[in-house]
Amino acid sequence: MEMIHTHKATPPAGHYSQAVRANGFVFVSGQLGFLPPAAPGERPALASGAAGQAREALRNLREILEAAGSSLAAVASVTVYIPDVGLWDEVNRVYEQCFGGHRPARAIVPTRELHHGALVEISAIALG
Repeated sequence: MEMIHTHKATPPAGHYSQAVRANGFVFVSGQLGFLPPAAPGERPALASGAAGQAREALRNLREILEAAGSSLAAVASVTVYIPDVGLWDEVNRVYEQCFGGHRPARAIVPTRELHHGALVEISAIALG
């Protein structure tokens, strides 16, 4: 197994890796919609709204996949966590823009609440 890390995505805030490559796959940990910090060491802030957080979570996902030598086009499966199914249309519009014609397998998991008060968390498995 190989642990993947890039400074272009939100750093892990706990005991986990941004991603792990194993047996030809890249397993990306759940990404929240944090904006890139303005300065090194600065605590990242969540983007505004569900669409903004989905955009940033997908940007973090893309950066991690690229650091692993993979891409969004190689994503086989995505899990999207949201605290309110009423946010789904807003999140799905951003998701469709990001993936375009590529349609990986996907699960939408409504949850009670996400860490840091986030509105979206996205994890993925890609070829890599």
